[in-house]
Amino acid sequence: MNETVHTFEPTRMRIAEEAPAPYRALVALGRAVDLDPALRELVNLRASIVNGCAYCINMHSRAARNGGESEQRLYALAAWRDAPFFSDRERAALALTDAMTLISDEGVPRAVWNEAGEHFAEDELAQLLWAITAINAWNRISIATRIEPT
Repeated sequence: MNETVHTFEPTRMRIAEEAPAPYRALVALGRAVDLDPALRELVNLRASIVNGCAYCINMHSRAARNGGESEQRLYALAAWRDAPFFSDRERAALALTDAMTLISDEGVPRAVWNEAGEHFAEDELAQLLWAITAINAWNRISIATRIEPT
């Protein structure tokens, strides 16, 4: 049986140097999002786990810990549906994160959208949508360019 061995690949491109204007625009998008910082880090980390972005997993797990998040919740985030450590509001945000991150699977199901709408006011939901969009963009850039975790 032949098994594919994956080796670590170093950074392919320093995209901030090669395309500084779009890079700054994505940074500005992230800064423009107004969402509870603890919830935002859960969303950032969850999307990064789903996408397999080592750089972002490293960055956002550290940021969440620095923000006071427990190790227990951080470890359980990979299996949040089966873990009792998350509030209904957090679960609604995580379900929306999963749906948007894996959008080609089934779009954003009506039930996921409705649940999010029950826990977030329209303006909060809009901010959550932008937060999920921003982290998915960062994941894709980081994975494509192989930005190394530090």
